[in-house]
Amino acid sequence: MTAQAHAADDDFARLDAPDTLRFERILPGPVERVWSYLTEPEKRRLWLADGAMELRDGGAVDLVFRNGELNAGQPTPENFAKFAGEFHNPGTVLACEPNRLLRFTWEADGPNESEVTFELAPRGERVLLTVTHRRLVKRSTRLGVAGGWHAHLTLLADLLEARERSALWPLFAQYRAAYETRLPE
Repeated sequence: MTAQAHAADDDFARLDAPDTLRFERILPGPVERVWSYLTEPEKRRLWLADGAMELRDGGAVDLVFRNGELNAGQPTPENFAKFAGEFHNPGTVLACEPNRLLRFTWEADGPNESEVTFELAPRGERVLLTVTHRRLVKRSTRLGVAGGWHAHLTLLADLLEARERSALWPLFAQYRAAYETRLPE
């Protein structure tokens, strides 16, 4: 069964606080490999976004999204067309402990500025990746962020597990709809 066809219940984000989503994924290790897919632009581009990231406290982040490239060769649905081109998501690194922790602002200086944290912990030959996204004030933002992270993390798992890559937009639509019933008003 493809990732697109089904997501396990434990793959869905937890609402840790009214404005905080937490995702957990067990991925093939070692930790250094997973870290490289979070921090190296050419690898991060394959599942999330390209762009420079200064891996030090106070360092600049420029995530360059090209979501159209993540749709496994399928055309972008009309309702996602405005997200298919290139757009930048600036931020600032708030904490960086290589192979363990990366925290940075998301959509810095904008009306929806928030904060993302990646944490890595070894689990035998695998790695626990925890993604926490804080300061998501509006429910509509939480729904979009939940669907987006869930879809992008599926793409990361596809890469690390050496599976055929899923298409981004069908995943996003599927997960966004699922979160409508999972996240409170």
